[in-house]
Amino acid sequence: TKLEMPSIDLDGEVTALATVPEVVDALESCAMTWQKLISTAVEEQLKKVPQGNGPLAEIDFWRERGDALSALTEQIKLPEVQKVIGILQEAKSKHLGDLQIVLSDLRKHHVEALDNTKFLAVLEHPLKNLTYGTGFSAVLNAIPPLMDALRLVWMMSRHYNKDERMVPFMERIAWELSTRVQRAVDLHVLFKQDRAAAKRKIAEAKSTLEQWKKRYFDVRAEIQALGRAKHWEFDRKALFEKTDYMSSVCQDLYDILQVVTEELRSMFCRELIAVAGDLKHIHNLLTRVKGLTSPMEELTFDPFSMKSERDWKLMMEEFREEVLVENIQQVFVQNLKDPPLCKGHPPVAGAIYWSRLLFDKIECPITRFQEVEELLAGERGEEIKQIYLQVAKRLKEYEDQKYNQWRDETEQNLLRLLENTLMTSSVTEESAITKKSVHFTVNFPPSLHEVILETKHMDVLGFEVPEMARYVALREDEFLGYRDRLKKVLDLYDKLMGTLDEAETKLLDDHIQDLWTTFKWGHTMINWISLGVGDFLAYCTESVEKFELLICRIHTHSGDINNKLLFIESTNLFKFPLPKNGDELPGAEEFFEYVKCERAKDVARMVRKYSAIPQFLIKVERCVAKTKSGKSPKLASYYAYWENRIYQVLTQLIVKNLQAFHAAVLANVPLFQTEAILSVPEIILQANASEIENMTAQCIQDCVEVTKHFVRWMHGTCIECPPQDVNEGETFVFSFYSDICQNPLIKNQAILIPQNVQRVLASLSKYLNQWKRYHVLWELDKDVAMEKLAAEKPTCVTFDEELRFYMNVAQEVTQQPLIKDGQFVRLQLTPLAHTVQDYARGWMISLGKLLHESAREELFSLQEEIQVGVFSL
Repeated sequence: TKLEMPSIDLDGEVTALATVPEVVDALESCAMTWQKLISTAVEEQLKKVPQGNGPLAEIDFWRERGDALSALTEQIKLPEVQKVIGILQEAKSKHLGDLQIVLSDLRKHHVEALDNTKFLAVLEHPLKNLTYGTGFSAVLNAIPPLMDALRLVWMMSRHYNKDERMVPFMERIAWELSTRVQRAVDLHVLFKQDRAAAKRKIAEAKSTLEQWKKRYFDVRAEIQALGRAKHWEFDRKALFEKTDYMSSVCQDLYDILQVVTEELRSMFCRELIAVAGDLKHIHNLLTRVKGLTSPMEELTFDPFSMKSERDWKLMMEEFREEVLVENIQQVFVQNLKDPPLCKGHPPVAGAIYWSRLLFDKIECPITRFQEVEELLAGERGEEIKQIYLQVAKRLKEYEDQKYNQWRDETEQNLLRLLENTLMTSSVTEESAITKKSVHFTVNFPPSLHEVILETKHMDVLGFEVPEMARYVALREDEFLGYRDRLKKVLDLYDKLMGTLDEAETKLLDDHIQDLWTTFKWGHTMINWISLGVGDFLAYCTESVEKFELLICRIHTHSGDINNKLLFIESTNLFKFPLPKNGDELPGAEEFFEYVKCERAKDVARMVRKYSAIPQFLIKVERCVAKTKSGKSPKLASYYAYWENRIYQVLTQLIVKNLQAFHAAVLANVPLFQTEAILSVPEIILQANASEIENMTAQCIQDCVEVTKHFVRWMHGTCIECPPQDVNEGETFVFSFYSDICQNPLIKNQAILIPQNVQRVLASLSKYLNQWKRYHVLWELDKDVAMEKLAAEKPTCVTFDEELRFYMNVAQEVTQQPLIKDGQFVRLQLTPLAHTVQDYARGWMISLGKLLHESAREELFSLQEEIQVGVFSL
């Protein structure tokens, strides 16, 4: 729109022109024209609306209005127009007021348009991504910055800070989102696409719709957190009703794809086909699964339109019902041969209960469908009804087949099961009757218990049960009581037999045979419907309990014997004396004497323990054979068993003690000490090596001969053998010694220990040889040596050298170690060192005397010479 300028000449001053009537009249006419033109242009802009339902249309609307009003505003600013207005103002024209009102209105709308264009421009980029972006990922990425920009506009704009402006604009955004989802999700082609891609598209569409609402509430929470008065609360129904509905439809579509692509199809695997066996039926099921989505592809209404909400819900109800029926049928086919059972349900009744449960699952929805005429009125509804009837028929046929088969088998087999004997035995020959490996088991067939359970459940399910089965079911507690009592008895018997060793099994052979005789009735004659079952179980229980008491007594006495044998076996036969006054060790003789004395005390205690063993065996004899002689033939093998155990214990006693003593000999811990002394001309030990070796050998022999104190029993008894006369005045006592001393381990230790003792003593003797370097001290005759030296008339230097030599020897001896540990022996060198020092000092004294005599003679000779010289003067 262009403002026309007046045709008159406006050159000159404003004040001068305002006084010219012709000029003022012409300008007033022009002003009136401008007023009409501007007013018309503004009204036309105000009548315009955005050309489109999306948010970008509103942005374009404000930009176009701003451009149009800017053109008029720029013309108003022209100098010519401003001069016209100035002249009219100077002339105080009455027409100027109307023009000023129109111009003010123009400026107001112009400023509004510019302000709105400026702020809405912030939204333009994310809105273009939302409108034109490729795929839902672009839309999802556009929503957060878009909502942040809306928040900025709401907080800072002068016009879009009111609900009247912001709500319609946000409705446009919601419309744009809805439109994009509607365009992308086309049900006519959705189910023909790749299933995974279709599911992904639906999930993204739903996420986009949900993100719109979620981000709105995030911004609302952020504004509230700032604590400002500017609220962020708009008409939620206007903004989210449509998108929420569309989100629910997307969820329905996703569920449809999930059911069709994942759940139903996955059931038709090779294993299912193998189980079902009916390939034609499986093929029909697959065809029906594929047809589940056909109604979705042929919709005559828009599922995303809220006007079609009721139609969509009806279709989903129909789909879910059809899926349910199909699912139930597939579950039935899949588990046909091995149905899942509830806890405590037997196989047949459990299978019938399972089939009825499947029937109930589809019956309730079908009943509900019948209450809504539209659902079953059409062709699809009739098809669902037929599928339902087919499934229901198959379930009923399955139930009848299961019941009839159970009834026939029960009537045929029940009496035979009841006539089974109470127990079975692994005994096949009489010769095996005492073998410990023989076992008895309760012969209560699981199938009999199953019949009882089936009968009870069949009765609850409303079936007619055979009379014999009902009779057995009524006696369930009685039969199960018999079974449990018998199992308890046999378990106790097995437990008791498991506690017996070979000797005890042989000892109780007669008692075991008596029990087997009692049990024989249960596995040869008495069955579950015999009249004497209760009395038989009572007698078995009493017999086994007596057997248990007998075994308990035997184990008590054998435990006492074992305790005494354990004491004997753990006895230490080489108790060493403790060091005296700190580190001072006993001498060899004292050491071995101490070991001998302590051993004698221990042997006495062991013999007392050994002598008490026959008393416990007599107590066992009293329990088993009802005698107390100590020589019962029934216990002959039991006596022999314990005598062999005693032999093993004594053998172990000697072996372990010798091994322990051998370890002590080899250890680097001295047990006793011996002194090194000079017995001219030799350096010897006191006690000497031979004596130590003999004492060691004797100690070992004494250890082995401990077994002579344990007297053997007479054959077939637990009575000690009396001494036997051999020669006149000589007796022989049968003991374990003659057998134990021949044991290879003991003989080996008896050889190794002395050898190692000899080796250690030889090592010490070799060590003592270094002291022989001082042998001149005691091997030379001191008097002869002194006479020889005196005859040589030694000088003082010679005396000094000789004295220094012996002094060094005495000093050197003091620096030698006075103790030498050789594994189990400590060598005490103090006496030897003192002796060597004494010899050195003896030589020094003799040299001193010789020097004194020599000096004295020299002095007297000098005195004589002096006297002779004096007299000669």
